[in-house]
Amino acid sequence: MLYGITILLSFQLLGELLSRLLGLPLPGPVIGLALLFAVLIAFGRVPAGLRTAAEGLLRYLALLFVPAGVGLMVHYQRLEADAVAIAAALVVSTALALAVTGLVFQWRRLHPRRDIDEEDG
Repeated sequence: MLYGITILLSFQLLGELLSRLLGLPLPGPVIGLALLFAVLIAFGRVPAGLRTAAEGLLRYLALLFVPAGVGLMVHYQRLEADAVAIAAALVVSTALALAVTGLVFQWRRLHPRRDIDEEDG
């Protein structure tokens, strides 16, 4: 578990460094997560220690939303003032996500991926 947490925190640190050094508009943890994803894709599997740490964190994911909920209550007046814009953004982004997901599923249904076994012969 310590190995996995070390990997997660190392990629977060790398993301923070890249974000600050390059002046990127993305938060460091997002950059670190993207880098970790790319490394895992290249590696082809998730190391056992990393899997254990990630599953442990995911088990308590709901608790990680408590600080965000408190932050929302601190800025309640601002949220109330911008309620129409926030609601419109939520509706539009949800509609776009559903439309893109539907189009991707339709495209995958019309263009099924061939299995590796079929390519070999």
